[in-house]
Amino acid sequence: MEITKILGFKPKNIEFFKTAFTHRSMNIKDDEGNAINYERLEFLGDAMLSSVIASHLYQEVPSGDEGYLTKMRSKVVSREHLNELGKELNLIDLVKSKIPPGQFGDNIHGNLFEAIVGAIFLDRGYKQCEKFIFKKVIIPYVDIEKLEGKVISYKSLLIEWCQKEKKTFGYNVYEDTGNDEVRHFSVKLSINDKIVAKARATSKKKAEEKASKRAYFAFQNKISKMI
Repeated sequence: MEITKILGFKPKNIEFFKTAFTHRSMNIKDDEGNAINYERLEFLGDAMLSSVIASHLYQEVPSGDEGYLTKMRSKVVSREHLNELGKELNLIDLVKSKIPPGQFGDNIHGNLFEAIVGAIFLDRGYKQCEKFIFKKVIIPYVDIEKLEGKVISYKSLLIEWCQKEKKTFGYNVYEDTGNDEVRHFSVKLSINDKIVAKARATSKKKAEEKASKRAYFAFQNKISKMI
């Protein structure tokens, strides 16, 4: 069974994992009218990931204060990283949905990863859940030194720097479809009324982050001191 290969063990109650791969578009309900899909398991898995990662960081970095530990945990469980984990395991191949796979956004990969973590907790308890997170997340990806230098949001970092240095900034975003079939947005990022970066993407958020990343590298020596 494919799920056994992903988990590394045989589930006691396969129903938890069937739910973990059921999309809300299936519109399935139990006898009491409660929706059956992965969203509640996603909530539970998110909490379990945060708990296990927080415990690991607490023990590994005794000198880290609350702010440091919170920031480091955020880097490990960032939406971008969880999406990568879900993609590596090809979780989307197991989803039951009435929506074609090509129409899902990137976040479904991370949502499914959280959902199977939640399912593992219900099926086997905390210890097995912790073991899975160590195997799939902590051992291969949690390198304290590398995490300290990892940027999870260039936009947040840039805004923080501008506010600290009392610089004015602005994101001028506008729709820019061009000849593309998919809607695109362009953005011009200005600092002290001077355009410092431009970018284009399929969403406003992505375009702003892309422009922020380009601006970051333009001011890297100054901004990197805050990381």
